[in-house]
Amino acid sequence: MNLSPLEIGLIAVTIILLLIITAILLFKSKSQNMDNTFLRSQMELSGRLSQFFEHYTLNQDKISQLLTEQKVSILKMIDDKLLQVTQQVGDGLRITSNKTDETLAMLRERLVKIDAAQQKISGLSEQVVSLQEILSNKQSRGAFGEIQLYDLITNILPPSVYSFQAVMSNQKRADCLLRLPNPPGAIVVDSKFPLESYQALLQAQNEKEKTEAEKFFRTSVAKHIKDIAEKYIIPGETADSALMFLPSESVYAELYAHFPEVVDYSYKMKVWVVSPTTLMATLHTIRAVLKDVKMQEQSGIIQKEVIRMGEDVARLAERVESLSKHFEQAQKDIVDVKTSSIKITRKIAYIGDIDTEKNNNLS
Repeated sequence: MNLSPLEIGLIAVTIILLLIITAILLFKSKSQNMDNTFLRSQMELSGRLSQFFEHYTLNQDKISQLLTEQKVSILKMIDDKLLQVTQQVGDGLRITSNKTDETLAMLRERLVKIDAAQQKISGLSEQVVSLQEILSNKQSRGAFGEIQLYDLITNILPPSVYSFQAVMSNQKRADCLLRLPNPPGAIVVDSKFPLESYQALLQAQNEKEKTEAEKFFRTSVAKHIKDIAEKYIIPGETADSALMFLPSESVYAELYAHFPEVVDYSYKMKVWVVSPTTLMATLHTIRAVLKDVKMQEQSGIIQKEVIRMGEDVARLAERVESLSKHFEQAQKDIVDVKTSSIKITRKIAYIGDIDTEKNNNLS
């Protein structure tokens, strides 16, 4: 039978006490002066120890039974707890599994979207590479600017106002000629794209390279402004100004932010530099002006037609007056005819009466 630590401690204490008592007895037995009182005390102590040992022996079974019952109760409680924990763990695993399945499904959907986005990015990368290849060639770059200019103008202005690749009287070919009413008159829009100088400005690594790139950019833009002013501002044929179209907002922003002297030079040469955004605003303004001019023309036509209508109304009044006179004369004639008819009727009646009287006299 397995003993608890408490039981083992009690047994050890009992054995130690017995050994002490035995040693005392042995020591006293050797003494010659031992008296009866001590022997009686010894016997009483031995009896009490025997009773204590018997009582301990009797209670040992009870203690063992209690310990067994507690052990069974503890084991049952542990089993219940283990069952509860097992159920909770199972429920948690099922919930976790469901959430994991949902997460994996969402992850698969996102992976599909990421794959689609990657394909689009790959396509855009190819387009960017092709755009860089286009912009690296001057002729292709010029065509790119002209196409952008074409899209802006054709989407805003009516076809009767513009013409592309128009040949001027000096045999120079303009990218676009806007036929506007006087003033200001016809105005040329020419597309320029100083990409090399702008890229050199962006790629400058030190102050020296930056200074050289700024000079290169300033010279390139100023040359374009001068060429447009000399080629496309023709007295008596065009307006006294022209537009230089930069098909890049970044180049336009760089020019106006860091090169005010070039902008002042464009003002002096009367060549207005525009970007896609500012050109769009300018074209909408031109469209509003054209609409206003057309409305003025239409109002002039309406005014002329109103004057003609007034003349027609005056003639109509004269004719109504003449017709009224004719109606009055006709009414007078009708009255005269009616009077003559009454007179004739009376005369006929009178003649009839005379004939009747003659007949009566003859009879």
